[in-house]
Order: sequence, then structure tokens, then C-alpha cells
Amino acid sequence: MLKIFRIIAFLEGISYLLLMLAALYKRMPSGDDAFVKLLGMPHGLLFVAYIALAVFLRATYQWNAKTFVIILLGSLIPFGTFYVDHNYLKPLAEKKGL
Repeated sequence: MLKIFRIIAFLEGISYLLLMLAALYKRMPSGDDAFVKLLGMPHGLLFVAYIALAVFLRATYQWNAKTFVIILLGSLIPFGTFYVDHNYLKPLAEKKGL
């Protein structure tokens, strides 16, 4: 499940950045929100999957409250999921041999 969570975290981070770029460069100047609508649903699904997997994996890997909050906040901050993967998930995966 950790491997799946790392993939979801990566995809969620990419979709968040694409959504932000679409909102800034396409919607703001011209008012065209087609890209925002196109990217919004996949990002929303990936966000929900990220949160659900984080909640599920908290018990499995016995994350303390601070670690868990940082992992959850990673989904709200641009580039946050990449930080979480590099500092929390990758070392855990290397320890487990994944």
C-alpha cells in the first residue's frame, strides 16, 4: 500500500500544480475556465484518495500526530506531496525494501 500511496501522492502533486497553472494562466486573464473544469475532477479524486490512504496507513506505520498532520498538510500546499514523499515516504519505503 505504501507504493500505491507514493504514486497517488506524486499524481496528486502534479494535478495540483497543473490546476494552479490552469487557474492562473488560462482562467484569470481570459475568464476561460475549461482547463480548470477539465483538471478539477481528477485532482479532486486524487486528493480524496491521498487523504484516505494517509488515514489508512497511519495505523499501519504508527505515525505520530505530528507526522500525520505534516503528511495531511502536504496535500494542501503546492509541492507539499513531493516534500512528504522525499522526507517521510521514501525513507520508509527504503526501510521496508520497497
